[in-house]
Amino acid sequence: MASIGARPPELVSPLLLMSAVTGLIDAVSVLGLGRVFTANMTGNVVFLGFAATGTPGFHFKPLLVALLLFLFGALVAGYSARALEHLTMRHWVVRHFAVEALLLFAAALLAIGYDSATLQPEVRLYAIIALTAVAMGFRNATVRHLKVVDMTTTVLTLTLTGLAADSSLAGGSNPNWQRRLASVVAILVGAGAGAWMVTQWSLAPPLFLATALIAAAAAMVAVRR
Repeated sequence: MASIGARPPELVSPLLLMSAVTGLIDAVSVLGLGRVFTANMTGNVVFLGFAATGTPGFHFKPLLVALLLFLFGALVAGYSARALEHLTMRHWVVRHFAVEALLLFAAALLAIGYDSATLQPEVRLYAIIALTAVAMGFRNATVRHLKVVDMTTTVLTLTLTGLAADSSLAGGSNPNWQRRLASVVAILVGAGAGAWMVTQWSLAPPLFLATALIAAAAAMVAVRR
C-alpha cells in the first residue's frame, strides 16, 4: 500500500467531517443510550468506574458492551488494514469509510421507533450501542493507521494541549494550529447539532446525518488521486 502519511492535506477535509460525526455519535450515545460513550473510550472507562461503585445513573452492562465492541471494531480494522496492503491508499480508505457508513446506517434504521426517554425497546438499545461502538472502534483504528498529524477525529485532550503548549505564548511556532482548532470546532458543532436533534426529534436523524457525512468523506477521498 502507498505511504499513507505522505499526503496528509488530502485527508484533512474528510477527517474533519469524521470529527463532526464523533460529536453526533457522542450526543446520541450519552443523551439517548443511557449515559454511555460509544466513540470516546476515555469517558466510557470513567463511567465504568462510576458504575462499579454503584453511582446512580450509570450501568455496568451497556458500558461494558460498548467498550468490548469498540475493541472488536478496532481489531477488525487493524486486521483489514494489513490484509488490504496490496491496495492503493485511496481504495483502502474508501472501503474502510464505507464500512463505518454502513454500520451507522444500520444503527439509524434501528433507531426508528426507539424511545430514548425510556431506553426501550431494550434490544434496540443494545443493538444501537453495538453498531455505533463497532463503527467507532473500526474508525479509530483506521485513522490511527493513516497517521495524519493532529487528526485523531475522536480525542481532543492532546489537540487542546498542543494548541496551548505549542503556541507563541509558550514560545512555540503554532504548528498545525488551524487543523487543531478545526478539529475542536468540528466535534463541538457535531455535538451541538446531535444534541439538538436528539432532544427535538429522536436518535434516527443524527445517525442518518452521521451516515451521510461519512459517505461524503468517502466520496471526497474517492474522487482524488
